[in-house]
Amino acid sequence: MSEPQAPADFGRVDPDGTVYVKVGDTERSVGQIPDSTPEEAMAFYVRRYENLAAEVSLLESRVAAQAMSPEEARTAIKTATTNVNEANAVGDLPALIARLEKLSEALPAQIEARKAQRAEQNAATIAAKEAMVTEAETLAAGEDWRGGVDRFRTLLDEWKALPRVDRATDNDLWHRFSSARTQYTRRRKAHFAELNQRRDSAKATKEAIIAEAEPLAESTDWGPTSAAFRDLMQRWKAAGSARRGDDDALWAKFRAIQDQFFSARSAAQNAVDGEQGENLAAKQALLDEVERALDGVTDVAEAKATHREFLAKFSEIGYVPRNSMRDLDARVRALGDKVSALEAEEWRRTDPEARQRAEATVAMFEEQIAKLQAELDAAEAKGNARKAKDAKLSIQTYESWLSQAKETLSEFKR
Repeated sequence: MSEPQAPADFGRVDPDGTVYVKVGDTERSVGQIPDSTPEEAMAFYVRRYENLAAEVSLLESRVAAQAMSPEEARTAIKTATTNVNEANAVGDLPALIARLEKLSEALPAQIEARKAQRAEQNAATIAAKEAMVTEAETLAAGEDWRGGVDRFRTLLDEWKALPRVDRATDNDLWHRFSSARTQYTRRRKAHFAELNQRRDSAKATKEAIIAEAEPLAESTDWGPTSAAFRDLMQRWKAAGSARRGDDDALWAKFRAIQDQFFSARSAAQNAVDGEQGENLAAKQALLDEVERALDGVTDVAEAKATHREFLAKFSEIGYVPRNSMRDLDARVRALGDKVSALEAEEWRRTDPEARQRAEATVAMFEEQIAKLQAELDAAEAKGNARKAKDAKLSIQTYESWLSQAKETLSEFKR
């Protein structure tokens, strides 16, 4: 194998100091260095060639590493080709041109690879945005007035972090997402406006009930007054809740009025009825205690435990006067009805349809991760490192979304 020719082999220096470069079967003048030896003149133009060769080598490295887009590479190759063709330098210029032409031949494959990569990224982005739109529309149709605000804020930040896809698709998905967000905001504002109105109305109603109850506290007409207090309690419960601070203060005042009357009634009945009177007072006191304990309770497990304990204690107390049994039985049934109503409300709040939608979102991400894992395995089997790397990045993204979807699913009560 012959030794490669030195750059100086492609040039010569005339006696007058003019330097020529040989290009194929022709030669052309590249310049003249006054007051220099032929060797110095030749060395000057050889260094120019070596600089050009270094630039071509750097360009080859950058194109191979895909450090620039194919379009940028094509422009750089064209510029480098012009520079070599017009270079005032001594060296194997045709060899540099050949290397640049070979470099150009690698660009079509890179262009196609980039198109495929962009298509895959677009598909992943569209899938992610569709999942966000689905969740946003679910939130917009629901009544999570507290957590929904934070979730929409998180979804919006995640949306902004994703790249745009084609204009039509991106605009359509954004329109759906934005519409869902607007719908949720309007419904939330309307909900709290209505809630405030109901709270103001409840406060006024409870203040009126307290005004009616105050004269009854001194009454000794036990039967009718007890019925009147029960009626007031039913009206109190039906009035709904005022603002927490107001509601607590109003309830404390109303309960003090009831306690005053029922304590006086219990004392009177105990004195009159003897043992059965004592039993009646004990059962009434127990009912009073449990009615107060269950008022405002929303936890079903707590309500059921309180109710079971009450029934056990109630059954242990002896007989009461016959004319008091109907009233006691009605109050006991009312407690059972209250616990049953809490159980029914708990079932309504579990929202099984929303849980199914959350489960579907988790399943969709798991399916996409499985597909990407198959692509990763195939890429690794073929030794396609770039495609394997892209698949890994996509899997990481989907695993992040899957984690968020699972967290949402875990919030549903089982």
